[in-house]
Amino acid sequence: MTQAIIAQFKLDYGSFQLDIDLKLPSSGITVLFGHSGSGKTTLLRCIAGLQRAPQGFLAINGTTWQDSSKKLFLPTYQRSLGYVFQEANLFAHLTVLGNLCYGLKRIGQDEKTEKFVQIIELLGIEHLMARMPERLSGGERQRVAIARALVLNPEVLLMDEPLASLDAKRKQEILPFLTRLHSELNIPVLYVTHSQQEVAQLADYLVLLADGKVQAAGLLADTLSRLDLPQSQDRQAASVWQVTVIEHDPAYHLTRVAFEGGELNLPAINAAPNTVIRIQIYARDVSITLEVAKATSILNVLPAIITNIIDDEEGQSIVRLQVGNLPLLAHITRKSAQLLDLQIGIAVYVQIKSTSLLTH
Repeated sequence: MTQAIIAQFKLDYGSFQLDIDLKLPSSGITVLFGHSGSGKTTLLRCIAGLQRAPQGFLAINGTTWQDSSKKLFLPTYQRSLGYVFQEANLFAHLTVLGNLCYGLKRIGQDEKTEKFVQIIELLGIEHLMARMPERLSGGERQRVAIARALVLNPEVLLMDEPLASLDAKRKQEILPFLTRLHSELNIPVLYVTHSQQEVAQLADYLVLLADGKVQAAGLLADTLSRLDLPQSQDRQAASVWQVTVIEHDPAYHLTRVAFEGGELNLPAINAAPNTVIRIQIYARDVSITLEVAKATSILNVLPAIITNIIDDEEGQSIVRLQVGNLPLLAHITRKSAQLLDLQIGIAVYVQIKSTSLLTH
């Protein structure tokens, strides 16, 4: 299949070795996730051509950018890509419009194209065109930097921790714009982060990196629920589901959502019926029962099947369940697992507190 990103790199720094072999989707947001020093930025720089791996192969949708076996290496300026760094790096002497048009000169276009207008509207910066960078907030500067990368009409957009320099308020300001990227633009995005919140909100496909190697790669929901990965045992372990808003219950300040396999009640959100949203369910907020409780304060009780279960070294059992067609993680005590005699393949019920469901 030519419609994919194939990235294979070997790089030896002595104290650090990068050894990557990936086939990534040609659309949506692929998040490269891992701790500092895991190789995320090095991998991104190899894809951009800013770092030349002695052994490397890179093809974007069938077009080869590097093949060390054939001594082929396209320099960065010949690669059809956009790159967004942690800092916006806007030209201080140019207005926002000037910054956006600067890159257009390179590809022989101007700001009158339909694509240009679409990107400006997508990132909500129409009212900023005449401003100088010094008069922009951190979130506005980063949105302009993203727009500047996108107006070049790249084949791939690379983003290296674009929210790392922003405070929590500015991050929340810009995240909705990033969420719209994969729904409104048909361009693959490779996004580097060490933030679990950004993973949950943005990733379609997840690559976990550690010590320069790929620990796991796959669709977000599947990868987060793998019990053989350390993330499933972490205190912040969570499942991410895509659900559809059904209706709101103003009397109780609740919103009802549906997925293939059931319905959930969430704290009230501002979203119209039929809107598709993501919810994040922490494993620590999921409990398991063998029967439907007759008297409980928990509104969300769903049938499930246990698909895997392991014990950690701290008296905890990590349970992977299937709810409808969606995977779900639960953290319970090992004693509870033994008292319930939980086994792979048995039918149970999961209880999820409405107040624990985080929406994106």
